[in-house]
Parts: sequence; C-alpha cells; structure tokens
Amino acid sequence: MAIFFIGDELVAGFGDARALGWTGRVMARTRSEPPLMPITLAVPGEDTAALAKRWGDEVARRLRHDEDNRLIIGLGSHDLDSGQTLARARLHLANILDAAARMKLRSFIVGPPPRREVPFKIQLDLSKAFGDVCARRDLPYVDTFTPLVEHEQWNTDLSMSSGYEPRQAGYGLIAWLVLHNGWNDWLGVPAVGAS
Repeated sequence: MAIFFIGDELVAGFGDARALGWTGRVMARTRSEPPLMPITLAVPGEDTAALAKRWGDEVARRLRHDEDNRLIIGLGSHDLDSGQTLARARLHLANILDAAARMKLRSFIVGPPPRREVPFKIQLDLSKAFGDVCARRDLPYVDTFTPLVEHEQWNTDLSMSSGYEPRQAGYGLIAWLVLHNGWNDWLGVPAVGAS
C-alpha cells in the first residue's frame, strides 16, 4: 500500500530534532504486512490554494496502479496568512477530496494545529470548516486544534519555535491524536500492541 502525505512543513516535520514529525511517528507505530510505502510530498508555507494546484500531478506520477493507494492530507493554517476566505479554503479542500475520490484514493485528513499569534476564533472557524467538508463526504478528520489549544506541552513547544511548527513533544501529540482517532481502522491494520 502506498501512503501519500501531502501538506505544508508540518507534514515534513520541520523543527523536529529527530526528523520524524508526526508522520514519521505515526508510521513507526503502524504495523502492516506487507509493509506500507510512505511518500511525503510537503511544501513549506503552502495554503490550500497552492496545495490544490500541485498535489494531483505529484501523486499521479507516483501511484502504484497494482496496489491500494491512500492519501493523507495534513492541513496547516497558511490560509490565514495568505488571506484566503473560509469559503475559498473549504472549496480548495473539497476540490482536493473530490479529485482524490476520482483517482480512487481513500483520504484521511488531519486538521491544522493551534498557533500562538493568530486569534482563537479565526483558527477554530478554519478547523471547523475543514471538518465540515470532510463530514459531508464521510471522510475521517482529526481535529488537532481543540485538544491542543490549551495543552501545556504544545504551548511550551510553540514558545521555543521561530514559526508555527512544534518541537518533538508537539509532533508526538499530533501523532497521538492521529493514532487514536481512526487511523488503524481506516488503514485496516491492527494497532501496535493489539493481540
């Protein structure tokens, strides 16, 4: 099974001294036979408009036509920096998900985690908008904003960051949320430690 991770620098694990990010931590805790083939296609600073333009060609070139292909979309919050409206951000995500369905890619979506310098309500509205787009398509959506916005370790990690990316502990928190919100069921694999 090929697993495509698309998104911004959070998908790439920028700022993690162990160079794993949340994607590497999730893959390390995922047991599958035969092994999964993770392919990370991240672009730092990317908003949903830029992601919608580039992801399809990049994934299409790497599709394994004789295998099950999956798409994991790690959404950041660069839409808030680029001036995208909520309606536009929703539309871009909807277009990505609909194109993925046409390509026979099963999608799993991870929402944007909280930032320190952006007002709470704006971030919450973006996360809810993305969640709504996924719910309308009956696709899994992991809300990282709500559980992390007041999490002490998350905020400690961000206080040591030069941008909006966390450090090791913060990426571990995102990975935990992914692993405990339908990941193994979506993949159809047992949880690590399950008998």
